[in-house]
Amino acid sequence: MPKESALSFSEAGARKATSARGLADVGRDVLLPALSLVAMVILWEGAVRVLRVPNFILPAPSEITRDTIAMGPVVLWHTLATLRTVLLGFLLSVVISLPLAIAITASETAARTLYPALVLMQSVPKVAIAPILIIALGANELPRVVVTFLVAFFPLVVAAATGLQSVPPEFIELWRSLRVSRWKLIWRISLPYAVPFVFGGLKVAIALSVVGAVVGEFVAANQGLGYLISTSMAFFKTPVAWGAMIILSMMGIALFQAVVVVERVFFPWSTSTPRIAS
Repeated sequence: MPKESALSFSEAGARKATSARGLADVGRDVLLPALSLVAMVILWEGAVRVLRVPNFILPAPSEITRDTIAMGPVVLWHTLATLRTVLLGFLLSVVISLPLAIAITASETAARTLYPALVLMQSVPKVAIAPILIIALGANELPRVVVTFLVAFFPLVVAAATGLQSVPPEFIELWRSLRVSRWKLIWRISLPYAVPFVFGGLKVAIALSVVGAVVGEFVAANQGLGYLISTSMAFFKTPVAWGAMIILSMMGIALFQAVVVVERVFFPWSTSTPRIAS
């Protein structure tokens, strides 16, 4: 066999092997979770029907789907209200947390001053502070946004501060020997090193933002999925409440994946995305 033919044959074999591995990865990462979810739904449906569980205790997935779709426009309106609160609280946490993390890592005095206050704020149960915020800020969307911010910002501060402090000491000494200013050192060295940690904090923060928004809606609201859950349970519309909970879960997953996509597109060199060992 000519040498060129042998090389082309081996290259074709390598491409086929790579394609097969890609299909296997897709099957493992997409098909297996989808099949397990379908199996769980089938078991849920069968168990409720066989055991004849009342729908106000545990509705079947078919009932949840039917009743939620029947209230489609109302559910959509509440979903958009919750999504707006989640995004506003999350963006507020990003705007405040990153400068706080830079200040904490840039100055020991700032760290000793700010860290105790941050820990104190995190220690206060958000369900307890929500009624106080409503009295102080009024019965509008602002208290819910503030609760969402309070739930989300602390993990982001800690993650960003940890990342900013992860720079190897020899790099810092090298740049200091070049008489580089502190802020230029942070911008050129510390922030790139902190990117994987920051995105790790962003993933946690966006998931917690959904929780914070619902906590605020449970306390006082006239819109949102948390409000829909409360009113549905008050009138024993359990399937609608379950539908709202499922939508909240899907919202959290979608927002989490949006942060993952932003990381992969704009910071492909970041290695913060964990991978489950096979």
